[in-house]
Amino acid sequence: MVTDILCQIHYCYRQKLKDPVRVPYGVTRTLQHHEMLFVCEGNGHIVIGENRYPIKRGMLFYIPPGVQQTIEPRAENPEHYMTVHFSGSRMVLDPDGTWNYRENIQILRQPFAQKITDYPPLEELFGKLLDTWDDKGPSYEFVAATLLRQLLIWVSQNNIKQSKNQAISLKIDRIIEYMRQNINRKITLEELSGIAKLSTFYLSREFKEATGYPIITYFNKMKIEKAKELLIEDNKKVKEVAYELGYTNEFYFSRIFKRIEGLSPKEFYSKNVYEF
Repeated sequence: MVTDILCQIHYCYRQKLKDPVRVPYGVTRTLQHHEMLFVCEGNGHIVIGENRYPIKRGMLFYIPPGVQQTIEPRAENPEHYMTVHFSGSRMVLDPDGTWNYRENIQILRQPFAQKITDYPPLEELFGKLLDTWDDKGPSYEFVAATLLRQLLIWVSQNNIKQSKNQAISLKIDRIIEYMRQNINRKITLEELSGIAKLSTFYLSREFKEATGYPIITYFNKMKIEKAKELLIEDNKKVKEVAYELGYTNEFYFSRIFKRIEGLSPKEFYSKNVYEF
């Protein structure tokens, strides 16, 4: 856990090139401490170990001790990034009940590269850390180390949040695919809740946040899109289309159609067939 890490900052660095300049293709190095690098602007590449990553705004890179890195800048779009170089130790409780430091943590539970979606808070915190280090005010090393600890905690919490969001996104994709495969019948919120293994309340909230529509409204819109295709391309009657899409009452189907399209099925057919 990052909450129990004690940090010692070696140095901080702010690379900012305002104008295109001639820069070396790449500088390769291997450090014996941790490095965090946040990209404010840029369009080059960075190689960490055996992996090559694009340098883009909002990217956060972590290079642990002993791992080779190469930054490959592009002169037409100079990089602007902030870095902090540090070592970490952890206080542990020994079996005899005494606290001791475990020096030189070799690697953090942190990916080498990640895109931070909501990066402004991280950029602000990183900037405050570098400003504190550069100003060299009273107790700046302690204050900077505290800010670094806050930064690591923020990144850790953000990783958990993004992992959770990705898991929810996969569940919603699965629900939408299930709707597509079962567009010819009625499905219930409880049925979808069981597939996603989420409560009906939580699924409804997350689905609407992701798509902008309540679940049943979204499913009806899918059905109406399919109905338009059947009416125009297959030249089917309204009653046939309604039954094919799982509506047992063609008048109810027509009301749903008009609510979504602003036209009844017959009006839609006339408008798109005769006017064409």
